[in-house]
Amino acid sequence: MLNKLWGIMLLAGIIVAAFTGKIGEAGTAAIDSSKEAVTLCIAMLGVMSMWTGIMNVAKKAGLIDAMTRALRPALRFLFPGVPEGHRANEYIASNIIANMLGLGWAATPYGLKAMEEMKELNQGSHIASVDMCTFLIINISSLQLIPVNIIAYRSEYGSVSPTSIIGMGLVATLVSTAAGVIFSVVARKVFSAGDRGSVSAGLRGGGRKDGGA
Repeated sequence: MLNKLWGIMLLAGIIVAAFTGKIGEAGTAAIDSSKEAVTLCIAMLGVMSMWTGIMNVAKKAGLIDAMTRALRPALRFLFPGVPEGHRANEYIASNIIANMLGLGWAATPYGLKAMEEMKELNQGSHIASVDMCTFLIINISSLQLIPVNIIAYRSEYGSVSPTSIIGMGLVATLVSTAAGVIFSVVARKVFSAGDRGSVSAGLRGGGRKDGGA
């Protein structure tokens, strides 16, 4: 689907440029943007390598394990359907920690593994469980202590103070994460109440049928 959307946008841009007589400018912009994309990728590769290395050092030093243990009470609250000690908890914690440190590329593999484990807990159903939905919401809200990507972009494009975004980014992600958690908790309670209501209605209906028989 995304490939089709990109294709449509590129084709629309070419058509508009042709009709407005700016096809030459569009070609020049495409070439310049390609060069800029390569430069940006090289810059981001350095940042990614540095932070991935820091993450590995922290893991070997036991800091990641300590942060995972610190997250266990929160994980039990947010994901009550995941048994304590299950592998999904480790993957969820690693994903959250990587996102908090701004390592979105490192968080993705952990997120996929966590979803696989929770799908097994959901008996392989193609309908997402409440825990899976909660995990997705928390990923979308993405609490970040250090927005590495934004800092790298600002530095690459000549910002005088690339790290000045940290405070505002922290406030924004705190608000979005709090909103996501509140929504997840409320949705879980509503979903649970709906399930109990359905079961009660089914039992009452079954009782009436038995009585009529």
